Amino acid sequence: MKDMGETSVILGVKIIKEIVYYYPMSIILRNFLEYKYYDSKTMSTPYDTNSQLRKNRGEPIAQTQYAQIIGSLLHLMNISRPDIAYAVGRLSSYTHSPNQDHWDALARLMKYLRATMDYGIE
Repeated sequence: MKDMGETSVILGVKIIKEIVYYYPMSIILRNFLEYKYYDSKTMSTPYDTNSQLRKNRGEPIAQTQYAQIIGSLLHLMNISRPDIAYAVGRLSSYTHSPNQDHWDALARLMKYLRATMDYGIE
């Protein structure tokens, strides 16, 4: 085996190494400001395990906005916040038709993020 230095091409694919820094706090702040959660109280846990979320049988409440927030939280969870994975997973299964209980659980998650904005992995 021989060290030939850093790789620049593998099987015809050019490799460009670039360090990209994601700032999880900026994603959280954007969500707070865009969806008016910035002045909310804080919570110590992201999800209430006693909550009984069920499928919505009526009309969805602000489905598009709910889906946008969940999508942003999925991105945040994947890049640096595995601590919110359970809550985001549960809430994302109701994206097609959220009701007020789902919005309350989402608000709790946002309050948790407000309390833990400086958490994350790099």
